[in-house]
Amino acid sequence: MRRLLFAALIFLAVGPVPGTVMRFPEADLTQAASARPLVFPLATTGTMRFVRGWHLVSPHSRFGGFSALARTAPGQFLLIGDNGYATRLSLDSHGAVSSVRIRALPTINGRPARKATADTEAMFVDAANGGVWVALEVVNQVWRLDAGLSQIESHRELPEPRWPRNSGPEAMTRLADGRAVIFSEDANDNPRGREALIYAGDPTAPGRPPIRFFYDSRGKGLVSDAAALPDGRILLVHRRLGFDPVFTTIIAIVDPADIKKGAVVRSRTIGRVPAALAENYEGAAISVEQGRTWLWLVADDNFNVWQRSLLLQFELVNLPPKAGPDSKKAAR
Repeated sequence: MRRLLFAALIFLAVGPVPGTVMRFPEADLTQAASARPLVFPLATTGTMRFVRGWHLVSPHSRFGGFSALARTAPGQFLLIGDNGYATRLSLDSHGAVSSVRIRALPTINGRPARKATADTEAMFVDAANGGVWVALEVVNQVWRLDAGLSQIESHRELPEPRWPRNSGPEAMTRLADGRAVIFSEDANDNPRGREALIYAGDPTAPGRPPIRFFYDSRGKGLVSDAAALPDGRILLVHRRLGFDPVFTTIIAIVDPADIKKGAVVRSRTIGRVPAALAENYEGAAISVEQGRTWLWLVADDNFNVWQRSLLLQFELVNLPPKAGPDSKKAAR
């Protein structure tokens, strides 16, 4: 019985159900949004120090479901939902929102974006030219979009064996050396970890196949996003489901130096989102300003009335040092 109850909880938590998804009884395409400040004390200790946060709201019927996040410039954000819609907005230090633009991503067949063909779960942005890469579940592909999100410049299917329809590419980031890493949500043909891929370059370009490895997230839940840290390591966001709270968000770091063909890679926990701010966080971005490193998280509300699109800012301080050669042997 407990297993059945937990299965029902997962279904309610990570996917819309009849009666909860219809937050918008009528279509509304108003290009507007606002940010309601969250009341929560600033953190002065720990590795993840909470700075501020907002509840993002909009009358637009396609606003929400955010599964990917990029901070494209100071105060400017790109959020992409798993419904195939992108939101660009500016947010000043006082929480005022401006320059809102909500639009559908292009699709390969030219048909309107929908979950089955545009289930976008991860993203990274080229800081030099604004190009956008997105990873999609269901179709098991990676797309490269132009900076204006108006056309698909290149796309490529993930290599066989095909990842499960609803447990495929969930987290993706590009490293400073140009390599791209993609983590599956729950693809697993190895009892020691879930499948992941690392590409030598652009994952949408033809060329050598990626290296397949495994990520052991034991005790942390499932990976929901990834972002590159200034020191070259990868920050991973994990979602663990329970009852109180429903969502526990655990943040960890992994060293790409541990990634080898067929290797099992493990991470080190650095913190978690406070229970009072618990939500379904699926998008992460890292920014650096004046020598300080900031972590941004956005939540996927699944278009459910009981969930919220929260945007949080943390400062990362006193990160553990990189592991030495001897300690890396255990991660392989």
